[in-house]
Amino acid sequence: MLTHLCVGAHDIDASEKFYDAALAPLGIVNKGRLGDRAIAYAGNGGRLLVLLPRDDQPATFANGATIGFNATSEAAVNAFYAGGIANGGTDEGAPGAREGARGAYGAYLRDPVGNKICAFFGLEFPY
Repeated sequence: MLTHLCVGAHDIDASEKFYDAALAPLGIVNKGRLGDRAIAYAGNGGRLLVLLPRDDQPATFANGATIGFNATSEAAVNAFYAGGIANGGTDEGAPGAREGARGAYGAYLRDPVGNKICAFFGLEFPY
C-alpha cells in the first residue's frame, strides 16, 4: 500500500546509528545516504527515509503517529528494542505481549527526535 515513509532528523549521524541498530534485526537494511541530508532504509518492498527537513527548521514528531515494523520472531522484537535503546532511543513500551493485540508480541521506542516506532510479531488486523 505504501511506497515509503519519511521521518525528520536533527542529526543524521545519530539517527543512522539508532535506525541501523533498531531495524537490522527486522531485516530492514541501510541502503546508504542520499547526499548529506538523508538515509534510505529498505525492507519488504518499502522504504523509510530519515532526513533533515527541507525547510531547515527543527525536526518534530507527529503527536499520535506511530510507524510499525513487522518482525519475524519475538527474538527480533527484543533485538529491535535493545538495539534502539543502546543507540540513543528511549523506551515507549518494553517487549512483551500486547493487550488488545490478539496475543501479538511487540515493543515501542522513540528515536533521537522523538518519532514513535514499534516492531510486532504475530500482529494481524481484523479489518
